[in-house]
Amino acid sequence: MGHPNAHRMSRRKILHMTGGLAAAGAVGGAAAMTGATAEAGASAPQAFTHPGMQHNEGDLNRARVRVAAGDDPWLAGWKRLTANSHSSSDWAPNPQKTIIRGGEGQNYWILYNDIHAAYQNALRWKITGETAHADTAREICNAWSRTLESLDPTYSDSRLASGIYGYQFANAGELIRGYEGFDLRRFQNLMKRVFYPLNTDFLVRHNGTCDTHYWANWDLCNMASILAIGILCDDRAIFDEAVDYFHDGVGNGALKHAIPFVYDAEGLAQWQEAGRDQGHSIMGIGMMGAICEMAWNQGLDLYGADDNRFMKAAQYVAKYNLGQSVPYTTYNNCDNVNQTAISSGSRGQVRPVWDMLHYHYTRRRRMSVPYITAIAEKGRPEGGGGDYGPNSGGYDQLGFGTLLYAK
Repeated sequence: MGHPNAHRMSRRKILHMTGGLAAAGAVGGAAAMTGATAEAGASAPQAFTHPGMQHNEGDLNRARVRVAAGDDPWLAGWKRLTANSHSSSDWAPNPQKTIIRGGEGQNYWILYNDIHAAYQNALRWKITGETAHADTAREICNAWSRTLESLDPTYSDSRLASGIYGYQFANAGELIRGYEGFDLRRFQNLMKRVFYPLNTDFLVRHNGTCDTHYWANWDLCNMASILAIGILCDDRAIFDEAVDYFHDGVGNGALKHAIPFVYDAEGLAQWQEAGRDQGHSIMGIGMMGAICEMAWNQGLDLYGADDNRFMKAAQYVAKYNLGQSVPYTTYNNCDNVNQTAISSGSRGQVRPVWDMLHYHYTRRRRMSVPYITAIAEKGRPEGGGGDYGPNSGGYDQLGFGTLLYAK
């Protein structure tokens, strides 16, 4: 399948330069600066940085050093990880030929439980060097790349599976990249063969609906998967497809559709799902945050796009979920669905999305984001999949932000 946005280069060149320069003073900034220089001074695209999805080597090393020293809050975050059953090196994979989300015969929880086990074991290896955990992460990834043939596309929820589990699985594979016995090539093929086609088809067709029919999270998780697969596979066209959609996409995952109204006087911006409920609003902040973090680690500053539009939206969602009032403008989509008031449904829900944003804005960028800071502090130490309930929503984020992003 071709890449319909692969020809849009001017915006990306600017962002590679400004994003790389912005990252130069931060952890992992040297790699970003190298990328910016390559983009500005040569015709060939720069190489991808590895590890370079939600974690760069600097983040991992900081956690490694701080945990070894017994320093909090990293140690508290580490204890949250080691207490999670998914991080046990005894975890045995349960690969399936077909994953079904939606309708009859659903089995998607088997996949997301194994993905979180692979990710958490990979983290434990990266931080302590215990190869038993790397072996477990490797066996999970190898077992699924050997077995999985399809995500059943019958039901629309398959596009949630392709997006959420696509970006998460790619992150797990990225952490054990280069580990002995990990079949990276076969894993890359799995991601391109099974996940990517559903990701890109959804962003183009939206299952035959009008462009803004689906909530922001549906687009965002598929964008995150495309971006992660591009990094995992060193595929610039796939990576750029996600970046282009972030800026210019037709659906609700694109920046100005996900954040339709900006209140400059308050330093806030309204999230697209604010009138739906707060659980999905917080999920959306986490999904866009994951996209921004992965891009940042490749030298692109999506966090700061359009005058920090995403930061204003994160402040908005954080402020409301801290119990304070925020402005609201009636929202209308292409199906003429009107939402005239912000929803209090699931208000105050705890999800592990905030420490990564707090770290980026307050540490890397030295900005004041009081609502993000307050809600991050309230949720520490952040856990991961398995720590926020047994249902799929408790596995929507990889988590462990306190361990990986505190500084």
